[in-house]
Amino acid sequence: MARKSPEVNAGSMADIAFLLLIFFLVTTTIETDSGINRKLPPMEELIDPPVIKERNIFTVVVNKNNMILVEEKLMDLSEVRSAAVKFLDNGGGLGEEACNYCEGEKDRSSSDNPEKAIISLKNDRETDYKVYISVQNELVAAYNQLRDREFTKIYPNERMSFVEANKKYSDPRTTPKVKAALKPKLDVIKQMFPQKLSEAEPNKS
Repeated sequence: MARKSPEVNAGSMADIAFLLLIFFLVTTTIETDSGINRKLPPMEELIDPPVIKERNIFTVVVNKNNMILVEEKLMDLSEVRSAAVKFLDNGGGLGEEACNYCEGEKDRSSSDNPEKAIISLKNDRETDYKVYISVQNELVAAYNQLRDREFTKIYPNERMSFVEANKKYSDPRTTPKVKAALKPKLDVIKQMFPQKLSEAEPNKS
């Protein structure tokens, strides 16, 4: 009489598969893309929009070929920051619009003062994301460069730059006492060089 081969007990296979599924769901980490850290300004009811002089607008355009046009002139990425600093620090205003802390050329065809100066960044829908972010970083760095200059000039005893002080203020480990001391100083510098970076709607190809 032929012997029967022993059967494998598969009764618990479903339980094992279920446990493995739970294990991988718990231990697997899913990477998520983080967007640009920008806070939109609150909505304001403006009956009559303010008139902005053309010389107070610094236009930066990145086309679909990733070419950077600053004030309609072709420019390399390495030159964008210095051009933006020159515009923001120009101080070409007269009378009430004069800037007594600006160190620029005071060119009457450029910005009146940092409070009036606006940087307009515009890109094409086919612009590489990496190039767009690089240009944006250079423009933000221009603001930080000027803020660093004024912070170290006005508050030399702090022995840090504006960027370092702002980072310290935003650090949750910083004590409330230190934050309270830093906040008014940071606010003064932000008022001197307010970051007015306008990101326009991309061009359609």
